[in-house]
Amino acid sequence: MSELLNNSEKRKELLKHMILQLHAGEAPDLVRNRLVQILASIPYDEVVEVEQELINEGLPAEEVLQFCDIHTMVLDGHIDQSGAKAVPEGHPVDTFLKENEALQAEISKAEAMFASLTGLSETDTAEFRLGLRRIFNALMDVDKHYKRKEYLVFPFLEKYGITGPPKVMWGKHDETREYMKTALEALTVEGELGREDLQGVVDFALKPALQAIGDMIMKENEILFPMCMDKLSDLDWYQVYNQTIEFGYCLYDPAVDWKPEGLQADEEYELPQGFIQMPSGNFRLDELTAVFNTLPIDITFVDKDDKVRFFSMGPDRIFPRNRAILGRDVRLCHPPSSVNVVDQILNDFKSGKENSAPFWIQLHGKFIFIEYFALRDKDGQYLGTLEFSQDLTPYRALEGEQRLLSYAPRT
Repeated sequence: MSELLNNSEKRKELLKHMILQLHAGEAPDLVRNRLVQILASIPYDEVVEVEQELINEGLPAEEVLQFCDIHTMVLDGHIDQSGAKAVPEGHPVDTFLKENEALQAEISKAEAMFASLTGLSETDTAEFRLGLRRIFNALMDVDKHYKRKEYLVFPFLEKYGITGPPKVMWGKHDETREYMKTALEALTVEGELGREDLQGVVDFALKPALQAIGDMIMKENEILFPMCMDKLSDLDWYQVYNQTIEFGYCLYDPAVDWKPEGLQADEEYELPQGFIQMPSGNFRLDELTAVFNTLPIDITFVDKDDKVRFFSMGPDRIFPRNRAILGRDVRLCHPPSSVNVVDQILNDFKSGKENSAPFWIQLHGKFIFIEYFALRDKDGQYLGTLEFSQDLTPYRALEGEQRLLSYAPRT
């Protein structure tokens, strides 16, 4: 027995034999009992290696996918993670794990609602269904979690020769997406649902979706992510980290930046040409230009050296601008009578005394709001000044509420 416990190849052969027994129709409970009696637990990396070996030996990935849930049931609670690497805060795996905590919290909310269904009065079913819709709308964020695995993590696993498990796991993602689609369709069906109808929706549409997400959380936390920490290099992970923002986060927004120590500048990931990366997303240049020119405000940027560097070019600018002012000292763009005010604003912003300076004026029958903002980096260093101007005349005339869709009249 001790030889078996201490011999990786023998453990893997036994696990492979047990998985093949499952595929041959052996009862999962019997296989699980044998696993517990003989091994008690098996290292996470050996589970992945066995799955890969089975596929390499000719077991179709589709068949592995078909029995994946049975494998999960047999192995759940019997995977040894004692050799797993620590995960640094802010690391992509840390983010995946925190997202799983958020997903599990939503699952727990749903399960608590399921448990209360038997005591629900018929008059409360609409609100009950609305509550479940909120939870399942939140759970739809899991798609972003899965896409980051599929498009960012799996290619690196395949680079290291691990091709089978990603293929199987991707198949489970697609199954979960179908479950979630069915669940949301069931929750948004027209008409009222009584308590018995809701119970049917819970049993046949909602619970399978939650089970699929929960099973994947177990596979990720206990097998996939510990194994990925072993296989991927810091440079691999940094490329995953830099591209994560393209897909977005799942119910969690990391508060800590991460960068591996000793990474050379030329090793950093760069977006494809024409894209501009920012902390909360990215734009193509033409998209960013359209954003500035569509906003119902005028923007002018003056850099830390007091030079005009940018202005938006919307169709109805309040104060006309032309590109001849680019690169000019901002003081030269104002009448001499107001230069002293410009100087005071700039000096107060640079010293840190103030961060904004609002003004409002009447101009050609319009109420114009103007505000200057000090731009600072994350360390509080002055980067420049942003001038913001807006015609508030139509907004000051608004009354009551508008909750229904009504397009603004064309002007």
